[in-house]
Amino acid sequence: MSWVSDRTLAPQPAPPAPRRGWTASRIAGHVLMAVWIVAGANLLYYLASNVMSDFFRDYWEKYLDGIVITLQVVGLSMIAGAALSLPVALARASRNPFLSGIAYAYVYFFRGTPLLAQTFLIYYAAGSFRPFFSDIGLWWFFRDAWYCAIFAFTLNTAAYQAEILRGAVQNVDKGQWEAAAALGLPKGVTFLKVILPQALIVALRPYGNELVLMIKGSAIVSLVTIYDLMGETRRAYSRTFDFQAYIWAAVLYLIVVEALRRVWDQMELRLTRHLRRS
Repeated sequence: MSWVSDRTLAPQPAPPAPRRGWTASRIAGHVLMAVWIVAGANLLYYLASNVMSDFFRDYWEKYLDGIVITLQVVGLSMIAGAALSLPVALARASRNPFLSGIAYAYVYFFRGTPLLAQTFLIYYAAGSFRPFFSDIGLWWFFRDAWYCAIFAFTLNTAAYQAEILRGAVQNVDKGQWEAAAALGLPKGVTFLKVILPQALIVALRPYGNELVLMIKGSAIVSLVTIYDLMGETRRAYSRTFDFQAYIWAAVLYLIVVEALRRVWDQMELRLTRHLRRS
């Protein structure tokens, strides 16, 4: 029997990791990071020094009112868009070429054109059809900028949410359908009770991204006489010509987006906690 020393059986220390040299890319990265840190520190100092300024005292309540309007527009549009996206997604997945064609055209148009153009088209073009809308009793709706903005945002986000939902449903394993069919469950019950809950979990992250995009895109409503956060910002700047009006608006948008992102992350963790159990 061959003899092996204890020394050879002992674990050998790992060789030291090679030292990374200061390449041009590393130097550029550190320089850019330093520039961002300095810029952020200067911005924080500027905001802190202007908290007690006349501009802040005169307009901070208006900014808060604008945030409320922004959240109302986005919240109502997202809820209405979610309700509309379900039949659109079902139509897109339908084997009926007529239904799938109409749904495809709807999604293609509202995803392929700017939200600004859609809002203007609904708000300004509605006046050209005033006799028609008056005859059917809908002129009260299309003459109001608030309703037109929510309607435009609903149609836009419904197109995106329909694609999110359709992709999530297709991501669910087909064996779920087969298992439900083996149990004798109707297709409608299978979709609502088995497939849709699993698809919504898959779609949580894309829905959160859509919410953030809607928050940032909501600034468009200020162009149709709605005083959301950007609308109040434009009004404050037109009265003071103080550029800090837009700085405060950017900071408030960032705070709202970050707060919603964290809330959405916590909701996602709570709804998917069963997936992480061993």
